Amino acid sequence: MDQSSHAPADVLDFWFPATGHQHDAEAHGRFWQERMQGGMDAAIIERFAELTLAAATGALDHWATTPRGRLALLIALDQFPRSLWRDTPAAYAQDIKAARLALEGLRNGHFDGLEPWEQSFYVIAIAHCEGPDHLERMDLLEDLVESIISRLPEPIAPLGDGFRSQHARVREIIQTFGRHPHRNPILGRPSSPAEEAYIAKGDFPHMRKAEP
Repeated sequence: MDQSSHAPADVLDFWFPATGHQHDAEAHGRFWQERMQGGMDAAIIERFAELTLAAATGALDHWATTPRGRLALLIALDQFPRSLWRDTPAAYAQDIKAARLALEGLRNGHFDGLEPWEQSFYVIAIAHCEGPDHLERMDLLEDLVESIISRLPEPIAPLGDGFRSQHARVREIIQTFGRHPHRNPILGRPSSPAEEAYIAKGDFPHMRKAEP
């Protein structure tokens, strides 16, 4: 597999197109809805299947040496698998690596110069990753979420409330269950009675209208 054909710009130009969405609340809402509700699935499968596999097998790890390369790799590890391998265990297989990549980016300053909607995908990757420190990480993100909201351009600033409530909802789920129960059937995990009730209700954060 020739990795020379893959570049961070391919991912970033696709995921963060220069449409001016940040200057209009309705357009910015569509930006998020398309990405969070499967609207990018077909394009990812058609255009980025090889790149997603390359990222998952470590062939693109060198991207993480720059801030924008790290962001592109984060999208390729955390977002693209959810489209390419939707409803299979592989959709979540890179979550640990993606979360570590994001946490390292917070420590080394790569996060700092990104646009708020780009920074939001750091939050999403860290919140996606299950593990014994999940709730601790959710609490770590509290100040980060507020910082991102404070930097939203005026036209889309009102959408910050949706980002805040989305984060609070995910934290509530992790505090209650210690994991994302909606994954249980896909991963072959037994569900507790409380998780079964939650799954039956179907009120999952990733199915809600997402705006930063």
